[in-house]
Amino acid sequence: MRICLIGAGNLATQLGMALLEKGHQIVQVWSRTQRRAAELASKLKCPYTTEISLISSDTDIYILAVSDTAIESVLAKRNWGNTMVVHTAGSTPMSILAPYCKNFGVFYPFQTFTIAKKVEFDNIPVCIEANSPQNLDILKELAQSISQNIKLFDSSQRQQIHLSAVFACNFANHFYAIAEELLREKGIDFEILQPLILETASKAAYQSPVLSQTGPAIRNDTAIMDKHLSMLADHPDLQSLYRQISERIIQTHK
Repeated sequence: MRICLIGAGNLATQLGMALLEKGHQIVQVWSRTQRRAAELASKLKCPYTTEISLISSDTDIYILAVSDTAIESVLAKRNWGNTMVVHTAGSTPMSILAPYCKNFGVFYPFQTFTIAKKVEFDNIPVCIEANSPQNLDILKELAQSISQNIKLFDSSQRQQIHLSAVFACNFANHFYAIAEELLREKGIDFEILQPLILETASKAAYQSPVLSQTGPAIRNDTAIMDKHLSMLADHPDLQSLYRQISERIIQTHK
């Protein structure tokens, strides 16, 4: 397929490279920022533009890989004609496309991306939705060209998936940052936690996280929890967080 990428960030970069590797043609990259547009276009061996009015019409599909807040502002500045337009956002409903496009859908690779780290798409869930069975077939074919894990979800289901990801990925990563801060206070390198983090994550691949829970809260070990709270005396915000999470674990395992 001939694909025009609208956006040049983390997702656009990784998705663009994956699509190119599978034989699709990236006809153009658009970004507000010339540097980022030029960098991605160089990787994808295609032209770029920073002007919405100059976005190519010679394409089979437009993939909007921009922030949720930017989707509608980009859509409103151009006539998209009959060409399919998809967004890649987890929490934005497909209906946002309806006032601006005749053929539209969602193409949501469910993974965390960074520009510098290459991602293998083979097993990444790609969640798709479209405004017609014909368009869904097109998106399914596109998704199957880069991944073996295709999921058909409506907007409500996709929003729930995105919410769960905030807990499983974004919040969990912030907890790693808290752990790193606490270790640094005693001159300890974060590396000490890495085997524990990897083992905890690996368990979630074969059993429910509820069954994998360990720690003082599940044992209702008040002596250890009180000790930890005293150690957090200089961090009242973390004391409150520790209490809330511990109580949540206790209630879950009653």
